[in-house]
Amino acid sequence: MKPYYDNRELSWLKFNERVLEEATDKSVPLCERLMFAAIFQSNLDEFFMIRVGSLYDRTLVGSEEKDNKTDMTCAEQLDAIFRRAAELAPARDEAYRGIMSELEKHGVEQVNFRQLSKEEENYLKLYFTAEILPLISPQVIDKRHPFPFLKNKEIYAVAQLESKSSVKIALVPASGTFSRIIFLPGSKNRFMLVEELILHYMPLIFENYKILDKSLMRITRNADINMEEALYDHDVDLRDVMSELLKKRKKLSPVRMELSRKLGDAAIEYLCEKLELSPKQIFRQKSPLDLSFVYPLRSRLEETLPLLFFGRADPQPPCEIIREQPILPQVMKRDILLSYPFESIRPFLKMLLEAANDPAVISIKITLYRVASDSKVIDALIAAAENGKDVLVLVELRARFDEENNIGWSKRLERAGCNVIYGPESLKVHSKLLLITRKDPGGKVLYITQVGTGNYNEKTSALYTDLSLLTANQDIGAEAAVVFNALSTNTIVEHTSKLLVAPRCLQNKIVDMIDGEIAAAERGESAFIGLKLNSLTDKVLMEKLVEASQKGVKIRMVIRGICCLVAGVKGYTENIEITSIVGRYLEHSRIYIFGTAERRKIYISSADFMTRNTIRRVEVAVPIYDVRVRKRIMHIFGVLTSDNVKARKMLPDGTYVHVSTEGEAVDSQALFIKEAYENAARSYVKKYQNKKQETFMQRIRKLMKK
Repeated sequence: MKPYYDNRELSWLKFNERVLEEATDKSVPLCERLMFAAIFQSNLDEFFMIRVGSLYDRTLVGSEEKDNKTDMTCAEQLDAIFRRAAELAPARDEAYRGIMSELEKHGVEQVNFRQLSKEEENYLKLYFTAEILPLISPQVIDKRHPFPFLKNKEIYAVAQLESKSSVKIALVPASGTFSRIIFLPGSKNRFMLVEELILHYMPLIFENYKILDKSLMRITRNADINMEEALYDHDVDLRDVMSELLKKRKKLSPVRMELSRKLGDAAIEYLCEKLELSPKQIFRQKSPLDLSFVYPLRSRLEETLPLLFFGRADPQPPCEIIREQPILPQVMKRDILLSYPFESIRPFLKMLLEAANDPAVISIKITLYRVASDSKVIDALIAAAENGKDVLVLVELRARFDEENNIGWSKRLERAGCNVIYGPESLKVHSKLLLITRKDPGGKVLYITQVGTGNYNEKTSALYTDLSLLTANQDIGAEAAVVFNALSTNTIVEHTSKLLVAPRCLQNKIVDMIDGEIAAAERGESAFIGLKLNSLTDKVLMEKLVEASQKGVKIRMVIRGICCLVAGVKGYTENIEITSIVGRYLEHSRIYIFGTAERRKIYISSADFMTRNTIRRVEVAVPIYDVRVRKRIMHIFGVLTSDNVKARKMLPDGTYVHVSTEGEAVDSQALFIKEAYENAARSYVKKYQNKKQETFMQRIRKLMKK
């Protein structure tokens, strides 16, 4: 094992630990800390469903496959994951306890039966018998009542019962058509979770038994479905295959059991046998087994306790765009960069709708990975098809956990007259690419291209940091057309001169650019590589970065999540500095920078430096040529690398510590919010300064209206 590598799965757990740290950060508003605790748990659920599920599958078939960075077998990785996840449990419980303790000062309290008055207890008992008991389906497991199928991530009340003849296990589903949060009368925000109510009244449910012990239980199932195997039959429709796989996913093997209380050894042994789990896959926690109730609770509290949340920060109108004018002509004049969520996605949506209604537009082509539930992007594409445009939409049906939504969108787009395709059989299409083709009055074909780092999703554009380039560069448009032709004909782009296009024209070109910096360093010139990524796992690229570091190339990386390369290791990565930013928004943009000012190359991309992105998906990176846009991206990268509030620095042992806050505090996301508001204000003032002089009363009337 090389000293500069970390295991992918353990690196991800370190990232989620950084998320949990936000739940304990006193500088974060209290209700936002509660949200971070919920995000930590949701992240961990998905990690067990996908990553642990995949490793678990490989152990079942006796795979001796080893991690190519740390030489750990699948079984060794699972043991390390279970051990580390168990170590994180007390920190999660303590974070939740601390948050709820502070919320009590604001009248928000999750109560238990020891805290109830007699009147409140009577109310809850009446509520249980009237609203809950008629809707639940309890089951005592015996020879005539076999062990039931337990749904993924659903909460069950489980009890060990003593009868005259034997000890039995009883189960009660604790979710259904009833509300999960029960607010107590006479108090605005004192509540109990319904599963605790059901667990408390188990004696009423099983009146003929003595309850020896009881607990709440939650099962996490493997969700790593094998799509390649299912797609072996080339005559099947991908949409039908995905529908069947989604049904299969719900029934895959359990990989984790969570308990809220201690159960007897006999009950644990019985549950492990029925669910085919080992004791190390059982996790006990004192906080609620499912924190998803935090989201509706947030909606309730936002209006009454606004000071417990981040201050309002609406996405602002981009200062480079004149709002009163059409977007397409503005893009034809100059490249425009949108920075979400600091700037609004509305100009992009407006441009797409303009294209749908522009008589000069011949076609619109787009790749869709994830879209919002009420998607304006879909509406614009449908409008374009109804207006007679040639609309090609690649819908990635294999976008994990969005498969069902995308199946529905693909059907709706088809009904509207769009040409819907699914992309190559063996490659997910993860690129964020839009191509608008139009004819000018002289009959000349012109391209307008958009390349982004994030999905065409209005909801996430307000939550994730992403970049979106709008350009009329015809060379870029021509290569975008080549990408769409390849997607339409089930082929792969083999050569590019402008765009970087995975799987054949991205990893190798990045290697070439790293080699260029190595050559510059060997000539005694300043050499630099700057990368902003979500994850770094590609061994080919990591080995090349290590080589560059050893040759004296200065490398700065901002990597939010998984990072299998360890920075600062003597003799290997001494010239590499890695930080991770976890803050109000999810850092999602990808930026590649190679070289110093004189020969600098800048790209934004949909691709992380992960093998799945660089050689197993269709990804696109676009070069930045416009001087203003280049300057802005360098400013963004500079601010990110200067963050000393939300940034954590990786140490040579692979751990992370908060960056030193010596000097002026720089919270990169807060600074970008401030800049967006200031730029929008300057744009507003400039617009009115350029207008003809108005009478005093006209100005007053307009200001009053605003």
